[in-house]
Amino acid sequence: MENGFIANLTAVNDAINGFVWVKIGLVLLLGTGVIMTVLTKCFQITHLGHWWRKTIGSVFSKDTHKKLGKASGSVSQFQALCTALAATIGTGNIAGVSAAICIGGPGAVFWMWIAAFLGMMTNYSENILGIYYRRKNAEGEWSGGAMYYLKDGLGSYKGCKKIGAFLAGIFSVFAILASFGIGNMGQINKITLNIKSAFFSNIAATNIAGVSFVNWAIGFVLMVIGGFVIIGGLQRIASFAEKVVPFMAVIYIFGSLIVFCAHIGTVGAMFASIFKFAFGIRAVAGGAAGVAISQVITQGCKRGVFSNEAGLGSSVMVHSNSNVKEPVKQGLWGIFEVFADTWVVCTMTAIVVLSSGAIDLKTGMVKAGTDDATLVAKAFGNIFGKPGEWFVAIAVLLFAFTTVLGWSHYGSKAVEYLFGIKGAKVYRVIFVLMMISGAIMTSSLAWDISDTFNGLMMIPNLIGVLALSPLVVKLTNNYVERKIHGKDIEPILSYDEKIQKEYAPLVKQGEE
Repeated sequence: MENGFIANLTAVNDAINGFVWVKIGLVLLLGTGVIMTVLTKCFQITHLGHWWRKTIGSVFSKDTHKKLGKASGSVSQFQALCTALAATIGTGNIAGVSAAICIGGPGAVFWMWIAAFLGMMTNYSENILGIYYRRKNAEGEWSGGAMYYLKDGLGSYKGCKKIGAFLAGIFSVFAILASFGIGNMGQINKITLNIKSAFFSNIAATNIAGVSFVNWAIGFVLMVIGGFVIIGGLQRIASFAEKVVPFMAVIYIFGSLIVFCAHIGTVGAMFASIFKFAFGIRAVAGGAAGVAISQVITQGCKRGVFSNEAGLGSSVMVHSNSNVKEPVKQGLWGIFEVFADTWVVCTMTAIVVLSSGAIDLKTGMVKAGTDDATLVAKAFGNIFGKPGEWFVAIAVLLFAFTTVLGWSHYGSKAVEYLFGIKGAKVYRVIFVLMMISGAIMTSSLAWDISDTFNGLMMIPNLIGVLALSPLVVKLTNNYVERKIHGKDIEPILSYDEKIQKEYAPLVKQGEE
């Protein structure tokens, strides 16, 4: 009976997932990216120098790290970026990229780049709208996200009040459900499996309720550490992310570059295979099946979005807590977020995978006996020996654990929208307690279901972004005229007249 229920649930989820992600989601995602790129006149390229200077180029600026204290209800611009990256740089950057290449071939990397290029402007648009429609809650903390620009933005259109409120509500519900799955149990499960494989594979541990004591122990430790950070709220999460995220990203990139240099002779073949197989892999001799172009595109785009989350409306909830006054300024950090996550970190993983020898660069096919789940660890192991596998296990630990912290904030903001601040506090406790479930679960169904909820979040969010695209263009043009062309015009900063009146004089004086 139980097996039959699981089988039926899996079948239903697979059908919904395929419909949401493949038939609707990817078209809507890429379409939104194309539309926002065209409407903003290819902002990510035409103003590349500007957004680069205003983001990573200003990383040593005092304003970027300015902290106004807990009473302000905000975090610094750099903390907002690090917390957003904490949630986006996760197992998708390692296991996800590896799976995309193994299933879709080297060409999947090309479509991952395309999705990221377009996703830059989707994320930019989300962040602008998040800042423009944010407001202070009862405790003086900023609250923003897709639910607010759906309700107050889309809902402000004639005849759309109920539609906006409905979409805001279902977005929040799906965000909460996704936070428990992909943002909590799925990540903890990946950490547990990797740590156990790298450090405790030879230990014969007793079972408790049919689960290894090692799993229970790892889950308990992660729950205690996570509880200390998460229960402390956004300020503590942001402070933790600010210290850990840059470190983990730089170390992983450095390690990947060493692997890259060790296979420097295959660089040409690696990149040639990415472009050569971007439009599918023909069947090769021996009856091996080829890879259809639809599969290549789906794997590349899906894994790219899965990693950088552009279009899901998730990272907007932390970007909205930035101390920034200028909506477009936080939008620029959104562009950089996608760039750092996909163009840098995911590309490093792709290089490691393609240089591992597990992928035949001439045919694009995966060699027999390759396991995409352990491929990256083995690639590092080939260069560094056993410490290389330990390195990847620790990387997965840091990447996945920071993702849990970031998603705890997303879920709490969604709960706050539906049930208020008290509800958000209860949610954080439940979220922490659920962490141990991820360590002991054995089925991948929870992960698959949460992937579906991720896709279901995306649909109402992108409807909101598209509906409010004229506002994004208006805010962008206003910013460009003032900041780039030097015109003395009134800044457009918030839908709230009080915030607009308070911030406009400060922005004119140079505060962003």
